Amino acid sequence: MKLRLNYRTSSPHVLQAMMNLQKSDSSSSIDKVLHELIKIRVSQINGCAFCLDMHAKDLLKLGDYQDHILLLNAWREAPIYTEPERAALTLAEAVTRISENGVPEDVYDQAREAFDEKTFMELILAINTINSWNRIAISTGMFPGCFD
Repeated sequence: MKLRLNYRTSSPHVLQAMMNLQKSDSSSSIDKVLHELIKIRVSQINGCAFCLDMHAKDLLKLGDYQDHILLLNAWREAPIYTEPERAALTLAEAVTRISENGVPEDVYDQAREAFDEKTFMELILAINTINSWNRIAISTGMFPGCFD
């Protein structure tokens, strides 16, 4: 594999803009495990190997979450996910695939039952941030280890 373009060196202003977005996302009150699960699930949907690799490793640094990673693609059938995790994952899938059905009312209601307004908006920011990172990584041909 070959990196198409190193945006970090060719367009530092893009990196800076993304780092500002990431800083806002990272300062949220979202549980760290849930935050990584969202990043992994969105990256699965988008097919971003670079981000999948990074965030699976980040989640494993938080504890023994191997089963959470292995079962995430089929999370609806796996009993290990909490109700708030399920609400956030449902929301993450809807926002990532927003052109298909928008965010249906039942998805919004489920998320709002689990999260207050502030946390709901932090979830939206987290979902949009990882979607943006995925799109940069995929467009520029990033892959696990490409910057090693």
